[in-house]
Amino acid sequence: MPAASVGDSDASSTTASPAPRKRPKPGERREQILQALATMLEKPGAERITTASLAAHLLVSEAALYRHFASKAQMFEGLIDFVEQSVFSLVQQIVGRDALNTDQPACDGARQAARVIALVLQFAERNPGMARVMVGDALVFEHERLQQRMNQFFDRIESTLRQCLRAAADARGSDKPTVDAQIAASVLTSFALGRLQRFSRSGFRRLPTEHLEQSLALMI
Repeated sequence: MPAASVGDSDASSTTASPAPRKRPKPGERREQILQALATMLEKPGAERITTASLAAHLLVSEAALYRHFASKAQMFEGLIDFVEQSVFSLVQQIVGRDALNTDQPACDGARQAARVIALVLQFAERNPGMARVMVGDALVFEHERLQQRMNQFFDRIESTLRQCLRAAADARGSDKPTVDAQIAASVLTSFALGRLQRFSRSGFRRLPTEHLEQSLALMI
């Protein structure tokens, strides 16, 4: 409706209809659904999230959710996509940038590995709902392919660490650099998973980055 002019009476201005509800832009509702799911996952001790509870949180119908996602599993896949894209884009920056620095090749691999682990833990600390997805707590009773994707995520992290630490083992003059790198990468990946599980299961009280620098110094 056009705005009331200065000459309109008080009665006409008070009976004006409210502004129509603004429709979300294309893709905006999908983003809102994923943000709401992540927010609900941030509640310590939260029960399994249903599409009914998610719809109630958003003040929409369940049918409205299914206009954007074919299933709840697809919603979780959207969160996993966010985790993968956020973490691995930064991992690539760490590995790629350090690879250009040849001034101190002996410590590059160890430094890269430490930074990759710090990145994973800092990301989870800043996104508690994502931490529950990463360790699988939020995926219990959901489709098994979701847990498989998170397993693959940590496999990629371990593979990256192995490559970094292989260079560090070479620089140290190890007579079995491949084996040393495999063992160290496995230990670091297990450490990261353990920190994330403790963070999630403590109700987000035990931060994953607690004494991180000192802990990494003992392992690398």
